[in-house]
Amino acid sequence: MGLANYITAILNFAAFLCSIPIIAAGIWFAQKPDNVCIHLFRWPVIVLGFLILLVSLAGFVGACFYKKTLLAFYLCCMAILIALLLILLVFAFVVTRPDGSYDVPGKGYKEYRVEGYSSWLRNRIVDSKSWNKIRACLADTDVCPKLNQQYITVDQFFAAHLSPLQSGCCKPPTACGYNFVNPTVWTNPTNPTGDPDCYLWSNDQTQLCYNCKSCRAGLMGNLRSEWRKVNIILIVAVVVLICVYVIACSALKNAQTEDLFRRYKQGWI
Repeated sequence: MGLANYITAILNFAAFLCSIPIIAAGIWFAQKPDNVCIHLFRWPVIVLGFLILLVSLAGFVGACFYKKTLLAFYLCCMAILIALLLILLVFAFVVTRPDGSYDVPGKGYKEYRVEGYSSWLRNRIVDSKSWNKIRACLADTDVCPKLNQQYITVDQFFAAHLSPLQSGCCKPPTACGYNFVNPTVWTNPTNPTGDPDCYLWSNDQTQLCYNCKSCRAGLMGNLRSEWRKVNIILIVAVVVLICVYVIACSALKNAQTEDLFRRYKQGWI
């Protein structure tokens, strides 16, 4: 194996390793309760990760055995995958940039407004037809029931840093003035007109605030938070992949030049 091919093989192995955190981030993202209920957001990162893994393996084999067809396939496909990763990063950043959260005085958690999020997210979550399926799915998760095991007293609950999904779906809006019984049971609102969601709250454990706008906002808040964590991994991965790709292109070009020069010296052309 020539030096250039050796370098290209190492770089493709680095790209292969780079695909592992991408796949891991995609699996972590897909297993979150909110993403279990929204299939649209589950697969892009995982699929891209596996494609990068397969293309890197093809490039590794091509470099080890100097298969020009595999190397050409690697260069073409990796350029496309890097472009797709960049598009996904930019899209995710634009979609998750608006933040619908706001502070609640005297509470450790925040609350959320639908209007604060991007129109793209709202169109895919707030729509009533989509929400009926999402709501039923959320009600089957342990997002709200586990709060009853974590927080016993009202002081513990009010100091808690709830996730956006828990804040929006598992309790009534603070403005309603409900009295705390436990994290998912609230009674006697002192200000039932303080928020339209006040009338939608139910102590039925299969209902809670799943019909509330605050729950839809909380779901979008969760998606925003999780996407931004995944984006950090994707940014590092795409920078490494671009560096690997540029160096690999340079190494292959040098290998072709050396091959041409060697053939020239041998009198083949």
